Amino acid sequence: MPIVWIALAELFGTALWFTPNAVIGDLEREWALAAHDLGWLTGAVQVGFLLGTLMIGLNGLADRRDASRLFAVCCLLGALSNGLLPWAGGLWPAVVLRLITGMALAGIYPIGMKLMVGWAPQRTGLGLAWLVGMLVIGTATPHLLAGLSLEGDWRSALWCASLLALIAGAMIWRLGEAPHLRKMAGNTSRWAGLGAFRIEEFRHAASAYFGHMWELYTLWALIPLLLATALPTLTTTQLALGSFMLIAIGGPGCWLGGWLSLRLGSRRIAQIGLSGSAACCLLYPWLDDIPGRWTALLLALWSLLAVIDSPHFSALSARACPASLVGSALTLQNAIGYAISAASLAFLLPAWSTLGSWVAWLMLPGPLVGLWVLRSRQKGFAHS
Repeated sequence: MPIVWIALAELFGTALWFTPNAVIGDLEREWALAAHDLGWLTGAVQVGFLLGTLMIGLNGLADRRDASRLFAVCCLLGALSNGLLPWAGGLWPAVVLRLITGMALAGIYPIGMKLMVGWAPQRTGLGLAWLVGMLVIGTATPHLLAGLSLEGDWRSALWCASLLALIAGAMIWRLGEAPHLRKMAGNTSRWAGLGAFRIEEFRHAASAYFGHMWELYTLWALIPLLLATALPTLTTTQLALGSFMLIAIGGPGCWLGGWLSLRLGSRRIAQIGLSGSAACCLLYPWLDDIPGRWTALLLALWSLLAVIDSPHFSALSARACPASLVGSALTLQNAIGYAISAASLAFLLPAWSTLGSWVAWLMLPGPLVGLWVLRSRQKGFAHS
């Protein structure tokens, strides 16, 4: 039951992540935004997430305090900052609000992982696969809310996401911390999370994750643009719902990867995902001339493969660390990973206007680096 509870809360809490992307057309009209301003709104969340994870990870807050209370407070903060977005009135106030939302998400995503590891210590790969699968669907949810709200007021999509975040906070507040971890809270010193990087297996799992993060969020941010290019006759509502489906397919993909990891191990699933997404990066620009429906299917496959490996980097990292460091170590790993994703978004989203689908080749180094790191540590991860 705790696994399902935490996974559902992660779904609701991470609905805050891409809310402006789902209603960008309305924001462009309301605030006279340019197309490249989407990069500022998306990048602000990533930067806020980076700042939040650094504060939580370096401070050791995730291991020194009750993680469930931290999760709930961050859900409240994120719901408020997202709910105020319709009154921002322009780009830069909206960027500030998105920065705050990103900081709140730093207490939702990695702290959710810490809670999952605590409640399911013997099924880390499977539990994290369920959690990340819900994160993927939560990330896609704004597109669904927008698709359902476009006939009315676009603001309702934002407010629905905030309501979901409040529900997530209430769920985890009621669940609480895993009993054995509650006893350990307060025993971890500040800066202790940095000690995880002295553990060789943690460093290599984290490094593979960093390569994965160069690709993932940039792909998700580009999916509406790639889909609109492949199928230019889609209506606004069809594009929103199509984008939701293309991103959300990664959720069942993560669950499938979690089940397979019970047989193959987390390292093998991570390698499969990295290899598949690298192949999609390489091939996608060459397939511009195929029918749009086939391009959409390729996008669905790419989206699935790009995230199926995500929970298994965290599973490998968590297994490498003592229980007293898991929360801080995973939060710091997320901090660096999202700094990389922010750099990727800042560099690659503007490149879309000149390179088009060839921007996929600029995402390719990420999965290649991850594959190289995992292959170099194959013996160390043999039983993971």
